[in-house]
Amino acid sequence: MTSNHGSKDMTVDVLIIGAGASGAAAAASLSEAGFKVKCLEQGFWQDPSKYASASADYDFEMLTNWSVDPNKRQLDEDYPINIDNSPVTPVMFNGVGGSTILWTAHTPRFHPSDFRVKTLDGVADDWPLTYEDIEDYYDRNDEVMGCSGINGDPANPPRKPRQMPPLPIGSDGIRLINAFEKLDWHWWPSDNYINSEPYGEGRDACNFCGHVHMGCFKRAKASTDLTYWPLALNNGAVIETGARVRRVTTNSSGIATGADYVDAKGVERHQPARSVVMAANGIGTARLLLLSKSDSHPDGLANSSGLVGKNLMFHPFAMITGVFPEKMKTWQGPLSNFAMSQEFYETDESRGFVRGYTYQFQRSLGPGWVANGGFTNAIPWGDSHHEELEKRLGSMMAIAVIGDDLPELHNSVELDPDLTDSDGVPAPRINYTLSQNSRDLLDHGIKNATKVFETAGATDIYVDPLMRQSGWHLMGTARMGEDSSNSVVDKWGQAHDVDNLFIIDGSVFVTGAAVNPTPTIQALALRTADYIIANRTDLRG
Repeated sequence: MTSNHGSKDMTVDVLIIGAGASGAAAAASLSEAGFKVKCLEQGFWQDPSKYASASADYDFEMLTNWSVDPNKRQLDEDYPINIDNSPVTPVMFNGVGGSTILWTAHTPRFHPSDFRVKTLDGVADDWPLTYEDIEDYYDRNDEVMGCSGINGDPANPPRKPRQMPPLPIGSDGIRLINAFEKLDWHWWPSDNYINSEPYGEGRDACNFCGHVHMGCFKRAKASTDLTYWPLALNNGAVIETGARVRRVTTNSSGIATGADYVDAKGVERHQPARSVVMAANGIGTARLLLLSKSDSHPDGLANSSGLVGKNLMFHPFAMITGVFPEKMKTWQGPLSNFAMSQEFYETDESRGFVRGYTYQFQRSLGPGWVANGGFTNAIPWGDSHHEELEKRLGSMMAIAVIGDDLPELHNSVELDPDLTDSDGVPAPRINYTLSQNSRDLLDHGIKNATKVFETAGATDIYVDPLMRQSGWHLMGTARMGEDSSNSVVDKWGQAHDVDNLFIIDGSVFVTGAAVNPTPTIQALALRTADYIIANRTDLRG
């Protein structure tokens, strides 16, 4: 590494750390309003022609070089994560676009009840805002990302029409839907940021190639490198890639002054800024705040409450897989979330747990993925291997149970005392235990999903009661609230302790709901950007 501590760039109004879902949305809004914005991203721009989805060996690539697990991918721009104390593996991607590069783009919204769980159910805490407070921002985000879906879902509030009709269900999806209807249970076509028809600059409709979660080389899946970042760059925002942030810096008054980082050439640099926006995800943001100790912030930046890194929520997944007697070409179409059910979403005290879960309908992939087990047990080697592979290939469907994972203090992100990234920066250590409420909730979902597959005519049913590699959703580690003693940021994402520090990723979540969080993360990021634009003219140079 080259040392050059004196290297400084020009002062910017807003320094954003992280170029993923939230960082991109905020950068586009703030730069449009005339703020001088720079983003530090430790990953790089991606070449879609090199995605796993563009490779003939996509099954192998998705398990190795394009694994969603950074501990398996082991790129220089990744950082390792100690998961010895967690049954769930965090999964994420570092690069322009962040985890929207490898996500499945399932984009349901929170329910109004998700913001009021203390009032309704006596658990956790209410958010300091409501569904109505961010509804317009959900709509704005849909416009930029492009949402395929359809109105009328009785499980959710009425809303504006989507930009595109829903993705086709397919004959395989109809098989599961018929079972839900026989059981008289709710289902609805999922909202997805996947084009069902051309939408956005140079972005065509999904061609049902089946690989959308491994980076969409056809650009049919929305990722923020294709949506928000072109807008932000056109407005004059700047991204520096290969920039690994070591710490957020502060002055003697405890005010944020920028960030120290290692650039792509290994040179240590400092980026001065009038404000700092954290958008490094629910693990990365907590890690950097804990690394940013100073005389003014001896326990880590913005951590007078002691809650930075606490209350980690994952959304534990259970996966139930059914094998059907006929071939349905289940490798065609998006792997995940073409339809969902929220029959068991809201609290029903008779079930023995609070809150609930969403069912997400899943397909399967090609022979390598199926042989490796897919969502279920790997096919054993031996004389019967090919026979079992032939039985499962094109005949497997799955239902994921995504549960509301309530916050608990002992579920946390800490700095590991020994493990570091390739630049010697301490890596995060995860401490996570599945709560009894979450276990009961998942077991209820497993029982009912098994009933669905039996009704649908599955010949074999496999259950994974807790998916190991399912930690996509990283939430709660810098929670928002009105009281600075039990929260890290206020309802605008502004740190209680540092008035020019903002957090806009999933860290700020008070509760996790039972749906994928990205649209809510982006809506909150847009709302925070609007707050800065309207109220913080002092941050402009």
